[in-house]
This record gives sequence, C-alpha cells and structure tokens, in this order.
Amino acid sequence: MSRIGKKTITIPAGVTVEVQGDLIRVKGPKGELTRTVSPLVQIQVAAEGVMVDVKNKEDKQERSLWGTFGSHVTNMVRGVTEGFKKQLEINGVGYKAAMQGKDLKLDVGFSHSVIFPLPSVVSAQVEKNVITLESIDKELLGATAAKLRSVRPPEPYKGKGIKYSDETIRRKAGKAAKAAK
Repeated sequence: MSRIGKKTITIPAGVTVEVQGDLIRVKGPKGELTRTVSPLVQIQVAAEGVMVDVKNKEDKQERSLWGTFGSHVTNMVRGVTEGFKKQLEINGVGYKAAMQGKDLKLDVGFSHSVIFPLPSVVSAQVEKNVITLESIDKELLGATAAKLRSVRPPEPYKGKGIKYSDETIRRKAGKAAKAAK
C-alpha cells in the first residue's frame, strides 16, 4: 500500500482541479499546471479533496505510480498556491551573475560570459552572489537549477563554482598537505 498515494489531497480555497481523460489540470492564484496521467492511475475529484487510486494494488509498477502521482498532484496544488523557490550561491573571485532581460548572464571564470536562458515559468532574482529561482512547477524548477549549477559545478579545492545554498562541499587539502607527510 502506498502511504503517499492513499492520502486525500485537500484543495485550498481558490484552487480548481479538473480531470479530463488522461489529463489533470490545476488552476490557482499563481497560475495553471497540467500533467498527463498514466492510464494505470485513477484520479477522482470530490468535495473533500483529490483521491488517487490504482486498479491493481498487487502490481509493483502500479503501486509505484500510485505514490508518484499522489506526489505530483500535491506538488501541483502547492505550486499554484504558494510556489517553489531554490537558491544558488556563486563562490569565487570575480564570479558574478546579473539579469540580462529574461536571461541570466554568468561570469564564472570562462573567457566569455555565459548567457543562461530561463524557461518562461521560471523567474530569477540576483542579489550579490545569490541567485533565487522561483516557479510554480517544482519539476521544471529543479531541472533548471541543476542545469544552472552544471555551468560551473563547485570544485573541492577552493570551493569555486555554483552550488545550492544548503549544499556543503567536501574540501580537499591539496598538494601542500601531501608533501608535509
């Protein structure tokens, strides 16, 4: 049994959830999200909330989809009401970021500036060395943050690069520590 899938997802005021065939649409104050639903998963909208179920609870694949789509619907409802946020830090001498229209301009130690285009539903703010990404779509936000981090991942010797704000980088000693032995 899926502990996540069998929970009823409450619908806050101002949010509407519609199921049309294999498509679920969630509208709220911050925007609208749609997702294609697997034919193995059944989603019912009732007065008390949204219920996710599967036809065969004995099948391992269907049970895994049960919890997955339960989480997807929960994230969609939370996204259109509150939204999601990720923060990334830029560390390094001369490393900086700035907004250039809708895109991010990154100076991260290359011979050229990197122009990073943002998806239409992701917005960014830059304050000193912190980039804050915001979106209603959790999946797209995480993918965008990962692509942004991959432009210059943090290195273990000096810690230079782009990292998540809550990420800790394991540091290495380098040549001097090895020679001292």
